[in-house]
Amino acid sequence: MDLPVDYDSLNAAERRLVREQYAKQQEGNCYYCEEFLGAAPPERITNLSVNWALFPPFFLKHPVHLQHNHDTGMTEGAVHAYCNAVMWQYEGR
Repeated sequence: MDLPVDYDSLNAAERRLVREQYAKQQEGNCYYCEEFLGAAPPERITNLSVNWALFPPFFLKHPVHLQHNHDTGMTEGAVHAYCNAVMWQYEGR
């Protein structure tokens, strides 16, 4: 699939494939913090306080998320779930 793609046009299976494609393209690293997706995000990220009440209860069920621009709907990359929360809460992304 050609990246980026419109996040809202993808079903769950397609989102998984796109997330995996980004992870491979990013050499297994997080789009946001640039650390390995198979490990926890770095302290500089996890030290930020996240208001988990802003997120659905299942938000952390999957450790890697497909980040997308909420204005354009276009995908940007694969990120740690925690990084995704930080991006949204602190940067509006």
